Amino acid sequence: MRLNILHTILAVTVLFSLVCVGLAQSERHEQIIPNLTSTPTVSASTVPSNGDLNPYGVAFVPHGFPAGGPLNAGDIVVSNFNSSANIQGTGTTIVSIRPSDQQSLFFQGQPGLGFTTALGSLKRGFVLVGSVPTTDGTCGTIGQTSLLMIDRNGSLVTTLTDPNLLDGPWDLTTNDRGEFAEVFVSNVLSGTVTRINLRIPKNGNPVVQSMTQIASGFGHACNAAAVVVGPTGLAYDAAKDVLYVASTSDNAIFAVPHARKTTGDEGTGSLVYQDNVHLHGPLGLLLTPNGDLITANGDAVNSDPNQPSELVEFTPAGQFVAQFSVDPGQGAAFGIAVRVSGNRIRFVAVDDATNVLDIWALE
Repeated sequence: MRLNILHTILAVTVLFSLVCVGLAQSERHEQIIPNLTSTPTVSASTVPSNGDLNPYGVAFVPHGFPAGGPLNAGDIVVSNFNSSANIQGTGTTIVSIRPSDQQSLFFQGQPGLGFTTALGSLKRGFVLVGSVPTTDGTCGTIGQTSLLMIDRNGSLVTTLTDPNLLDGPWDLTTNDRGEFAEVFVSNVLSGTVTRINLRIPKNGNPVVQSMTQIASGFGHACNAAAVVVGPTGLAYDAAKDVLYVASTSDNAIFAVPHARKTTGDEGTGSLVYQDNVHLHGPLGLLLTPNGDLITANGDAVNSDPNQPSELVEFTPAGQFVAQFSVDPGQGAAFGIAVRVSGNRIRFVAVDDATNVLDIWALE
């Protein structure tokens, strides 16, 4: 009897060890930045035929996106902030990139739109993009800002404007539930975050049910290099109902509670990550499959020439994980995105300096 018990204990111990090893390997696999190689799987040009430059926003076309148009689920859309003259705030195009790196024009708007990092795609067949236009690339000439809704065929459906709630849509993220979606938008000119509640009827256009300011108090200011700095990247954790905000001017990451449900303004929420060694003006932000956060440093704030264009991974508890440079020059990192399909992870990051989208396929 004693021998059988010892065998049972040994078997359980071995099984537990194997499970722990498997979990550890899974966790290592799910960390994005430590697994990036110096050479991406694919590097695709983001420059369309009209010559627009300075890719800002990037987003994956989600599972369930309707077929039959120029976009397919798994494609990547990229917005351009600059025109071919390289003047900030004058780009008008969104390009699509297939997994094979084939690039094509998805949408071209009227001159002088200045498409920002506020770029997202909804399951029911729509693309959203923010516009912060300038006439000469400076903060003093910023005009009417807006959020454009584009259908799956690349046709403009509507343009949303609001002087208070859409005051410089600089980035966005979505909680996409099909017929209903919450769109969280960071406003770089007012230092606020707005939640837009949408209803998207089947075979119909999105209907705005409400717009609510859910966060405020983030630093914001004109900036010679970046036109303007303020709250930028947003990442939403639906399980916790927490919205993470990368505040460029504050050089910090915040967590806004009750983001989906709140009917009021939660201020800046709580400070999650402040690290002057590794943060250099955080811009793009995402939540990884294992719950870590990744931000892209734009180098307009707290710059360090020895750490140019870094992507930084850290935990929501504020622990640094790793960093990775997308370009040897400063100011090249901006939009980032991740997509999980089965056991495969695709991670993408724009390189503003070379006007390319870098794509890593992680098994």
